[in-house]
Amino acid sequence: MSQIQNSNTADTVPMEDDTMAVSVRELTRNFGKFTAVDRVSFSVQKGEIFGFLGANGAGKTTTIRMLCGLLLPTSGQASIAGFNVYTEAEQIKMHIGYMSQRFSLYEDLTVRENIQFYGGVYGLSRKQIKEKTRELLDYLNLWDQANKLTADLPLGWKQRMALSTTLLHDPQIIFLDEPTSGVDPVSRRNFWLLIYKLAARGKTVFVTTHYMDEAEYCNRLSIMRFGKIVEIGPPGELKAKYHARTMQDVFMNIEHREER
Repeated sequence: MSQIQNSNTADTVPMEDDTMAVSVRELTRNFGKFTAVDRVSFSVQKGEIFGFLGANGAGKTTTIRMLCGLLLPTSGQASIAGFNVYTEAEQIKMHIGYMSQRFSLYEDLTVRENIQFYGGVYGLSRKQIKEKTRELLDYLNLWDQANKLTADLPLGWKQRMALSTTLLHDPQIIFLDEPTSGVDPVSRRNFWLLIYKLAARGKTVFVTTHYMDEAEYCNRLSIMRFGKIVEIGPPGELKAKYHARTMQDVFMNIEHREER
């Protein structure tokens, strides 16, 4: 398939059926002569937990930033919740939740104050902010931390808090960029339990990670290497294909294959 330059993609983003939350074809991003994302193609169904697996520098974050409307692709096509990444970036931002690698909350505010602040950023009314604050503190089990300064919270609780602000405007698609990086194994498992709850509520969750054990939790995942998708499918199918016991074994088999 030939690449479609960003000057003529406004009317060429593929039509997606009602089951698709994300549709991507030949998506590419260059930084000068360096190709960070190289003609990736995939789709994500509504309500699916879709994982982007790969080592640091594989292109995961660049891809997710393009899909969130934060970075313009060099070429290719993509639609998110039915919106064109080239011409409808602002609409995309209003229909998705995005939790970046970097902790983005104000540490000199309390948990409750952070939620209220971001509620205002999303344009929620005072009544909506009050309702959402109560709902999220309950859903994420943050009541005991509600009036504590964010700076005083353990990293695992900070991650829960960052997730709460991502959910304030009730997005249907949630992008999580290495959300458990740096937290302890128990906190990572608890965070994934929250992801499962979101999917059970019909949310589409797109998550990047370099933890091989987390790949097992996804309904379907892709594996990136040097900007390309080298495998895609459910974890069970990938393990069967490579006669592997774990996704760590799958990943190592792919690394050896690609190096040959």
